[in-house]
Amino acid sequence: MICMFVEQHCGQLPQLLNVPMNKQLSYLFARLAFGTSFFGHGLVRVPKLEAFSNGMLRQFEPSWLPELVVRPFSLALPWLELLSGALIIVGLLTRPALVLAGAVLVILIFGSSTIENWNAVSAQLGHMVFVVFLLYALHLNNYALDSIIKK
Repeated sequence: MICMFVEQHCGQLPQLLNVPMNKQLSYLFARLAFGTSFFGHGLVRVPKLEAFSNGMLRQFEPSWLPELVVRPFSLALPWLELLSGALIIVGLLTRPALVLAGAVLVILIFGSSTIENWNAVSAQLGHMVFVVFLLYALHLNNYALDSIIKK
């Protein structure tokens, strides 16, 4: 019913929505949005790395996860976010960068679950939806350095 309405009132719009370029542009904006979010998380944390790490340690005190695990992860996390975010933004090594981001998110979801921080889990799952989509539709990643290098 919606398609009929759009077809009647918008003329060629349904055909335009199926143009491969529009799918590639949609992919580009999804990649840029996710990459910017991940990059931004790392960018604001790296300058205050020690304070961020200490805050994460305090946050995980109620967890059964030992400091021996939390401390190194808290020090690596901003750098992993910064690196994978930057690569995803420019579309360089996109697949490995998305796999890295997905692995980081799985670890974050696990950690957040151990302290019952369900709001964080929800946000992390939202990011994971982007990773899944971006990996699934990787063939649409035409506006990327990967595409230029591949040629």
